[in-house]
Amino acid sequence: MKTHDVVFRNTISLRGPSIWTYHPSIEVWIDIGDLEDFPSNKIPGLYERLSAWMPSLVEHRCNYDERGGFLRRLREGTWAGHILEHIVIELMVLAGLPDGFGRTRETSERGVYKLVVSNFHEECSRLALEIGRELLLAAIHDTPFDVAEALRPLRRLVDRKYLGPSTAAIVQAAEERKIPHIRLLDDGNLVQLGYGAAMRRIWTAETDRTSAIAEAISRDKDLTKQLIGSVGVPVPEGREVASAEDAIEAAGDIGFPVVVKPVDGNHGRGVFIDLKSPEEVAKAYAIAVEEGSGVLVERSIAGIEHRLLIVGGRLVAANRSDFITVTGDGRQTVRQLIDSQINSDPRRGATEMHPLSIVRIDTAAGIELERQGLNPEAIPAPGRVVLIQRNANHAFDCTDEVHPDTADAAALAARVVGLDIAGIDLVCENIGRPLAEQGGAIVEVNAGPGLLMHIKPGEGKTRPVGQAIVANLFAPQESGRIPLVGVCGTQGRTPVARLVAHMLFLAGRHTGLACADGVYLGRRQVQKSNAVSWAAGHRLLLNSAVDAAVIESSAALILGEGLAYDRCSVGIVTNILPHAEDLSRWDVQPDGGEYYTTPRAIYRTQVDVVLPSGCAVLNAEDERVSGLAGLCDGKVIFFASDRRNATLDAHLGRGERGVFVVDGRIALAVGNDEIRLCRPCDVPMIGQDERSEDIAAVLAAVAAGWALDLTQEVIATGIKTYGLELPEPAVARV
Repeated sequence: MKTHDVVFRNTISLRGPSIWTYHPSIEVWIDIGDLEDFPSNKIPGLYERLSAWMPSLVEHRCNYDERGGFLRRLREGTWAGHILEHIVIELMVLAGLPDGFGRTRETSERGVYKLVVSNFHEECSRLALEIGRELLLAAIHDTPFDVAEALRPLRRLVDRKYLGPSTAAIVQAAEERKIPHIRLLDDGNLVQLGYGAAMRRIWTAETDRTSAIAEAISRDKDLTKQLIGSVGVPVPEGREVASAEDAIEAAGDIGFPVVVKPVDGNHGRGVFIDLKSPEEVAKAYAIAVEEGSGVLVERSIAGIEHRLLIVGGRLVAANRSDFITVTGDGRQTVRQLIDSQINSDPRRGATEMHPLSIVRIDTAAGIELERQGLNPEAIPAPGRVVLIQRNANHAFDCTDEVHPDTADAAALAARVVGLDIAGIDLVCENIGRPLAEQGGAIVEVNAGPGLLMHIKPGEGKTRPVGQAIVANLFAPQESGRIPLVGVCGTQGRTPVARLVAHMLFLAGRHTGLACADGVYLGRRQVQKSNAVSWAAGHRLLLNSAVDAAVIESSAALILGEGLAYDRCSVGIVTNILPHAEDLSRWDVQPDGGEYYTTPRAIYRTQVDVVLPSGCAVLNAEDERVSGLAGLCDGKVIFFASDRRNATLDAHLGRGERGVFVVDGRIALAVGNDEIRLCRPCDVPMIGQDERSEDIAAVLAAVAAGWALDLTQEVIATGIKTYGLELPEPAVARV
């Protein structure tokens, strides 16, 4: 075996909350072999090589919680798994992914560790792990390693697979509001915000409120002009033309200078402005006609182009473009000047992360140069200013300068076209004055506008455009969530889950249930096989008809896949029996210390994900379960078969809620105030046998129903009718 090696033994994709973190992560079991005997301070030059290759590691705080904390650990001595964790996190950041989570913990086998990092996209995470391993081994063995070259494939993969900046900004804004999100495509920007019936969908800056008709109208520039012009919004005079000769005739009728552009083009392709001669119009027509289904000729508006972002009928951001020029030095050609004076700007690049694009000499730029008696290979005289592009990137924030009348005109244009989110392009000399008084006009209305210019402007303030879009989708009191009950524990989960779903059904909810008995939508079983899986739970959350969900989870699910949801309204833990489950494949140590995976660490996950507005339902008669109460962000309801249980009694003494059996009745109590439902023997699930496990299941379900604010009548009817044949709800016939 090669000495000083790191071997990946197993990789587990955790797609939801797990024992490690709330967010998706990837867990890798690594074997560091004899490196167990060689911490970083015993490997000569390791610190120097890593800090030189990845200087940004200085930002990692680590255990010392100070800038440079990880490098301090590296100098003092830490092990290969921990080092690899930090390398992988930094590689992902350098490739364009968000700052992530990391953890490394030992297993019961010497030299074998569980390394966990954030999983923003599985292909990206796996590649970062492979590159990180190669980098670490190169640093250990003192062999050359080109970090920049190694990053190239990871950056390309992130560009292809991760969310674009516009979508990411909206998703981040949703996360700030605690609204969950689900990516619906592996490498696209279609995202679901929220769960079940409370969901909304976005695709970049388009939403499920973006009308297909409005989008089609916005692509037809001539129709758009007619509609917004009819309500008094200033638009440029012009018409659609059928040939180069017709374009020249239209330009003559309108009066030079003119603009030539495709009827339904986008991204500025084939748009030529400030054309001053028939020859220029003919050249522009030949190119514009290839970019769309027709060509428009319009009056050229004096001034600078601006982009105004309208969301929900109001202005949320505005940027202006600018002329791009170079200054001659008597030595360099125009092409060379563009590279040295313009494209050298670090804000310029070919990816979506760059606010400014690379400037190239296209046909429009060629026309500009011809007007100035130049070509790309000409060498301008020293000090001569050469115009390359008019109205380039809308990179300069001017939101605070927009005149209220202009903002209103832009909002009206978006409303007339029918767009909930629109990028309004207008040309004027001064954005701080009304359009009409300066001869300005709205020239385009765009659906699905890019947000990067507002998120990362070349100059000026960043604008909260993602927050504005989320606020337009969800009212302040809306969370994008439906009532969601998570049920876990060693035994007794399935009866509890089915009984809670039955109560919700009686309360009039269209309930989705995923449990060991299958998947149910209402009372209809749609899957008969075991549905204790991430995929089955996830399936419910994607269903827009589901307005309440009950999802059963097991220890194996939490360890092997993660929970299907990020947070829940009610989290139930029935019991924790450490020796009743075979979890050896995950190296679970029933009596392990803080650095090992234990049953308590597994089941606490169900309590960790309870919302602050929610409730944990815990078994007071199981000390391992009751001990989780302090971890809950919300309230706690204890259940116990005996009112005299010490944990339950203390809880009630603090004025909290509990469910128990007293004087032969199932009771709900807040402090000393009790409500008695019925006798246990009146509940078919318990019957005359009154087995302790059946009583516990009913008490847990009653507590969950109470936590969901179901009425006493619904809860009592639910436990008395569960398992009995009920008539199907009436269906209206047309």
